[in-house]
Amino acid sequence: MNVLRSSLRTAAPLRRATRVVPKATSSPFRASGNAGRKYSTAPPPPEGKSSSTTLLLGLGAAGAAGAAWYFFTDSGENTVKSGVQRAKVATNFVPSKEDYLKVYQRIAELVADSGEYDDGSYGPVLLRLAWHSAGTYDKESGTGGSNYATMRFAPESLHGANAGLNVARGLLEKVKEEFPWISYGDLWTLGGVAAIQEMGGPKVPWRPGRIDGVATQATPDGRLPDASQGADHLRNIFYRMGVPGRSLPTTVTNDYFKLLFDEKWVWKKWEGPKQLEDKKTKTLMMLPTDYVLTTDKSFKKHAKAYAQDQDLWFKDFSKAVATLFELGVPTEQFVTKEPWILPTVDEQTEAKKD
Repeated sequence: MNVLRSSLRTAAPLRRATRVVPKATSSPFRASGNAGRKYSTAPPPPEGKSSSTTLLLGLGAAGAAGAAWYFFTDSGENTVKSGVQRAKVATNFVPSKEDYLKVYQRIAELVADSGEYDDGSYGPVLLRLAWHSAGTYDKESGTGGSNYATMRFAPESLHGANAGLNVARGLLEKVKEEFPWISYGDLWTLGGVAAIQEMGGPKVPWRPGRIDGVATQATPDGRLPDASQGADHLRNIFYRMGVPGRSLPTTVTNDYFKLLFDEKWVWKKWEGPKQLEDKKTKTLMMLPTDYVLTTDKSFKKHAKAYAQDQDLWFKDFSKAVATLFELGVPTEQFVTKEPWILPTVDEQTEAKKD
């Protein structure tokens, strides 16, 4: 779907942007005049401070908990050992839900402690990392997805769609150093969950069990959405993931959908990438993948419904993200079947008081 903005942490209306795109999960309504970026085969720009995202979702439900431990041989083949076996042999440590909550809390601290980066939150860029690591899944070949965390390797780390995500990977590397037992795939997707929940979004079911892959398992360029394309492109991308073409753009509140229909949008006249701006103030922008939600009949129906009902949006968004984050992960890697609904930092604090 589309873009998350750091100001949405507090579920406040979208703010006018003033910085250059790409930026961390900024709203599809970015500052007019910003130079958007293609999300597939275009040469990647230098990875900079900010980063943009087009969060295309539209998935079914999933969720549960547990941790299976895997490692790779030099040939790249997966060798499996249970969490209990590996933990006993290596460190005599089996991570529990409480251990993952500690990781969540550490990530949540990063979300809030970002200084002036991207309107004061690392949440959007962490969510974009989780989305881009999972959104490479191809149901036909069974490759890609969040299981192997192959964005750690070139050339995948250098794909145009992943520009700026070195910021998120670097942040979470600090967490990895503190909690070395967690896999990168689990760390990145847990970062996405923490970002959504700490920015005022819905609870997202999540379970660990992803494993760290090798460079030869990195995915080719072109699997993530190109924001300059239209409705057919969105459908093709999500059919490739095994998702029906009901994908919709999103934010943590439904203000995105309200603005989509309440504002008058016109094509921007400039030499930069194809985009639109609001006719009244010319301070907001959106991309062609946003605009199709007002012109495509099937997309428009759902976008209208989300504009009118935030609870409906939160419900569908939670299901979509939970499924997205599990793309490419074999179900047998998850040890338990019930989902974890992780409490926010505020909820954990209140529970301690009680």
